[in-house]
Amino acid sequence: MSGLNLPQTLKDTIYIVVGILFCGFALKGFLVPNRFFDGGITGISLLIHELYHVNIAYVIIIANLPLIIMGAYQVNFRFAIRTFAAIIGLGLCLRFVPYPQITSDMLLVSIFGGVFMGIGIGLAIRGGCALDGIEVLALYTGKRVSFTISEIILGINIVIFLIAAIKLGLPTALYSILTYYSASRMINFVIEGLEEYTGVTIISGENAQIKEELVLNLGRGITIYKGERGYLKDSFDVHQPVDIVFTVVTRLEVRRLRNIVHDIDPKAFVFTSTIKEATGGVLKRRARH
Repeated sequence: MSGLNLPQTLKDTIYIVVGILFCGFALKGFLVPNRFFDGGITGISLLIHELYHVNIAYVIIIANLPLIIMGAYQVNFRFAIRTFAAIIGLGLCLRFVPYPQITSDMLLVSIFGGVFMGIGIGLAIRGGCALDGIEVLALYTGKRVSFTISEIILGINIVIFLIAAIKLGLPTALYSILTYYSASRMINFVIEGLEEYTGVTIISGENAQIKEELVLNLGRGITIYKGERGYLKDSFDVHQPVDIVFTVVTRLEVRRLRNIVHDIDPKAFVFTSTIKEATGGVLKRRARH
C-alpha cells in the first residue's frame, strides 16, 4: 500500500493554486468587464452573470456543483474533492482578489483572455482537478447517447454562443468564439507541452541496423512486431518476414529519427501517430512546466 506522496501533492497544489489565479485574472482582467464569453461551464456562468447580473463568483460555484457530484461517480472521489476545493478557491479569488481591467480592445481581450484562461485550466488539470466541469458532463452524457464527447462539448458550446449572439450581438459572440479557441489551444499546450509524444512505426528490410541506431545512438526504447512485407500487385505471392519497429519519441525528435531511418533505408515505410499520454518504459523525462 503506497503512502501519501508529499512532494507530488505539494506540486499538484501549486499547479492548482496558480491555475486559479490565472483563471481569475482572465475573467476579471479581460472577459467579465468586456462582456465576453468562453465555452463550457465558464461560458454558461458568464452568460448567466450578464443576463441576470448575479455575481460571477457565486454563479461559477453553483454551476459546477452538479458536475462535481457527477465527477465523483464518473472519475473518482478524490478528483471530485480536488475539483470542489479548486472551484471554491476560484470563487473566493473572483470575490476578493482586486484584479485590474487590463484592456478594452476586443481583439486583445478575445485572444489574451482565452490564453490566460487556458493556462489556468491547463495547470489545474495537471494538478488533478478541473476548473470547468464540461468534460465531466460530456463523459456522463456520452455513455447514454451515441455522440462522442467532443461532439457533445461542441453542441453545448454552439448553444452558448448562439444565445450570446441573440442576447448580446453577433460581434461579441464571434469574438467569444475566438476566446474559446485560444483557451482550448493553450490548454493543450500546457498539458502536453512542446514535447508531445509521437509514436513512430518503421517497416524496413534493414530493420536490424535501424534497431541498433534507435537504441544505441538515439537512446530510445523499441518494441518489435513480427510481420510480413511484400504482397505487391505485380508479385502478390512474393513476401518475406520482417520485424516491424515501434518506438515513442518527442515531437522535437521526429525529424532526427526520420533522417536516421532514411540514411539507412531510403525506401523504409515510416508513419507517425500522436500519443496523448505516455509513462514508464525508456522515455526521456520531459519538463512539467
